[in-house]
Amino acid sequence: MTKHEFRYAANPVDARKYGTEELRREFLIDKLFVENQIQLTYSMYDRYIVGGAMPVNEDLKLETIPYLKSKNFLDRRELGVINVGAKGKVTVDGEDYELNTKEALYVGKDSKDVVFSSLGEGQPLFYINSAPAHKRFPTKKVGANDAEVVQLGDEKYANKRVLNKLIVNSIVETCQLQMGLTELLPGNVWNTMPAHTHSRRMEAYFYFNLEEGQTISHFMGEPQHTRHIFIENNQAVLSPEWSIHSGSGTCNYSFVWGMAGENLDYGDMDVCAPNELK
Repeated sequence: MTKHEFRYAANPVDARKYGTEELRREFLIDKLFVENQIQLTYSMYDRYIVGGAMPVNEDLKLETIPYLKSKNFLDRRELGVINVGAKGKVTVDGEDYELNTKEALYVGKDSKDVVFSSLGEGQPLFYINSAPAHKRFPTKKVGANDAEVVQLGDEKYANKRVLNKLIVNSIVETCQLQMGLTELLPGNVWNTMPAHTHSRRMEAYFYFNLEEGQTISHFMGEPQHTRHIFIENNQAVLSPEWSIHSGSGTCNYSFVWGMAGENLDYGDMDVCAPNELK
C-alpha cells in the first residue's frame, strides 16, 4: 500500500511568522515508516518526494500517486533508496538488489516496477528520495565500499563526523538527485556547522540512529531569521533553498541528506559563520 501527502512551498518572509505548529506542519515529515506501507510526501520544493518503505511480511510495490499524473511512478522521475535498517531487497523490473544497512540504490527514469522486500533477517527500512528526471540513467547499487568517504569536523567544536557520499555525480550518473549519509561520532552533536544555504537546490534531512529518549533540534530559516524544530528518531525535514539546514542533538546520531535542483556541484553553497546566525 502506498500512502501520500502534499506540501506547498513556503515564502521565507511568511515563514518568519510561523509558530511551532505551523513550522512542524509545513516542514516536518513525522511518519516515514509504517508496517507494510510506503509513505510518501510530495513537495513543491523542486517537486521533491521524500518517503519510506517498511516491508514486514508483504512485498511493497511503489505505485504512482495522483500528483504525478503518470502511469508509473518513474515515468518522469528518478529514485534514490538508502537502507537504514536490516538487510533487505529492492527489485527493479525483475532484477534483485540486496541492500545492507547504509547501502544505496539509484533507480533510473522509466523503470516500471520497483518492489521493496524483507529477507526475514531483521527489519529493513528503505528511505526514499525522488526528483524529476529528463533522461534515463542505469539503475546502480552503491555498496559500502563504493561510497566516497570524507572525514569532517573537529571534536573541539563537537562536530566530528564521517560523510558518506552515495548517490552523487562522481559515483552515479543522475539528472539532479544527490544523496549521502553522515554519521556523527560519539560525543559529537552538531551537524553541518558552519551552516549554509544554496539557492540553486533544495534539500531534505532524515535523522536516524538516535538513542531512545533523546532528541535533535533542527535549525532552519534564513541565516538572519532562524527557527528550530525538535526531531525524533526516523523523522525528516524539508529544507527550502533559502533555508539553512543544521542540527544539534542531545547525543550523537546519523542523518541522510538528499537534494535536487539545477546544480550537481556538492560544494555549491553560501556559508554562514556561526557567529553570524541570528
